[in-house]
Amino acid sequence: MDPPESAEVAPVRTGVRLTGTEAVKLHVTLATGLALCAAAFAFELERALGGNSLSWAYVFEWPLFAVFAVYMWWSTLHQSRPGRRPDRRPTVAPEHVQMLKAWQEHRRQMAEHEAEHGSRPAGTEPRSGR
Repeated sequence: MDPPESAEVAPVRTGVRLTGTEAVKLHVTLATGLALCAAAFAFELERALGGNSLSWAYVFEWPLFAVFAVYMWWSTLHQSRPGRRPDRRPTVAPEHVQMLKAWQEHRRQMAEHEAEHGSRPAGTEPRSGR
């Protein structure tokens, strides 16, 4: 069951793709990572063919790292694309709708107070991340 209009979650930006220097940095990182994976694969293959049986595990592991690097590159490059089901919205359980409304009202009051006084109410300072 979808929550009432006032309990909706803000829409997510879609279609954002990295460009410019951020994209270049990402491409260089991918190229470096793939080069390292290829070098490590060649090194371990040489060792495995030389008789080191443990190196056979690494021969198969480095290509998997490369595939993962390409996946992460693609995900980061197209960072805010909609998921597989873009038409679905997060829903709130019916028993929690009132709690969500109260929280949204509290946040609205805090924002109004901050806009009027230029600071947060006492005791509401954001926690520092650790």
